[in-house]
Amino acid sequence: MSCAACPSLRPFVFSSVAVLCFIGIFLMYRSDIQYGNFGIYIGQGNPFCPAFLCAEEAQTKDTHPTNSTELHNNQSNPTNSTELHNNQSNQEDPGTITSLTPPTIQSSTITSPTQKIQAAAVDAEPDTIVLIWMYPFGFAFPLSCTVFNISRCQLTDDKTLYNKAHGVLFHHRDINRQLVANIPKMPRLPFQKWVWFNMESPANSHPISELNQAYNLTCNYRLDSDIPVPYGYMEPLTSEDESFKLPAKDKLVCWIVSNWNARFRRVEFYNELKKHVEIHTYGSAFGKQVNNEDYSKIISTCKFYLSFENSIYTDYITEKLFRPMRLGTVPIALGPSRQMYEEHVPRDSFIHFQDFSTAKELAERLLYLDQKNTEYMRFFNWTSKFKVKDSDFGREHACQTCKYLQNHKEYQAVKDLNSWFWG
Repeated sequence: MSCAACPSLRPFVFSSVAVLCFIGIFLMYRSDIQYGNFGIYIGQGNPFCPAFLCAEEAQTKDTHPTNSTELHNNQSNPTNSTELHNNQSNQEDPGTITSLTPPTIQSSTITSPTQKIQAAAVDAEPDTIVLIWMYPFGFAFPLSCTVFNISRCQLTDDKTLYNKAHGVLFHHRDINRQLVANIPKMPRLPFQKWVWFNMESPANSHPISELNQAYNLTCNYRLDSDIPVPYGYMEPLTSEDESFKLPAKDKLVCWIVSNWNARFRRVEFYNELKKHVEIHTYGSAFGKQVNNEDYSKIISTCKFYLSFENSIYTDYITEKLFRPMRLGTVPIALGPSRQMYEEHVPRDSFIHFQDFSTAKELAERLLYLDQKNTEYMRFFNWTSKFKVKDSDFGREHACQTCKYLQNHKEYQAVKDLNSWFWG
């Protein structure tokens, strides 16, 4: 049998087969195609987000990350330096907890009629309820989120609202000693998330094995926590902000410290640095108590400040960096890597102790900058565009928790808290 038209049909047939094959392959593998999500760089409505303004990126993820300080201890003035007031609880042994079964961790599946009624009642609530199970170190804070432009949040310390709370915030340092007395006796509800809140470094807090898998979310200074809240951050200037004016300087290098330990890396580096440059020292470690007013005056009159952390861990960057910057001083950072600091502030706004191979080289650079005002002033280029803000300890963590809960209704769980944070 012959077909005169067949040769002319062959290209059409081959093309059709090729198209069908492509469609079949696309349908088989399209679930693996990943599209860029530029929304994670917007943050909280900011039109742009440099690396050091992207601390909230982790909050936009729909799944838990791969775990997943010295604290303010004068709540009447949340901007007080932690070096000015020793928190005796920081030195306490958390003790040994020998018998405790964490509350039952409920499945995200709601099946019984009672559970359905409870879930429906929660959904009908006009606001997201966050229960502050204990105030950090006993210091209360205002139960309002309007200052952060976060709406429809009901912060409460009323434990009778436990059955309605969408989230329960637990401050880690306040459950170290009396675990049985400090956690809810009731099971966690299916719609509810327990949030682990801790701003201490691993060296200054202790794991609790009985609660290793009890939490749904983490709220911490680490940028890979579910709800990251660093000790400070930078914001774009507004028309209402005053122009930066460099305070008068009469000292080259200053340091205020209370927590002294000869084995700390910062103490070792200080002992070497002081051999090559004069350092004006204050704080109880040097027998010179400093109050809040003196703290600001001292730092603002120094060209450089030793922003030395008491321990070196991932993202552990405290107010020792942010407050000197806000007061018009250049911080000399000793803590995690320079790269981690640059996630928070511009790279040319500070000096990292590892920028120099020896303390002597650093001292020589400081002495040089003391004579070169034009070069020194370059450390303040950022002030033409940004300002430094201190985080509001406790209150900001509760409000950011509320915002996270509003945007994340899915079930989440911290599978191994101790390995993620202390591992």
